[in-house]
Amino acid sequence: MAIIERSEFKGKPTLVIKRSEDDKFPFSFGLTKARLILENLDEIKKFVAENEGQ
Repeated sequence: MAIIERSEFKGKPTLVIKRSEDDKFPFSFGLTKARLILENLDEIKKFVAENEGQ
């Protein structure tokens, strides 16, 4: 399970997703990208399903 942390960048809220506590390259995004992800979640799920075994 991933580790989710709240942070901020230039005074704006962000989410940081880590594979583990010592993940050197965490995935982070702000509110604008979070909305974009939510609006396109079905397409993201489809992409994962189509490419899972590669």
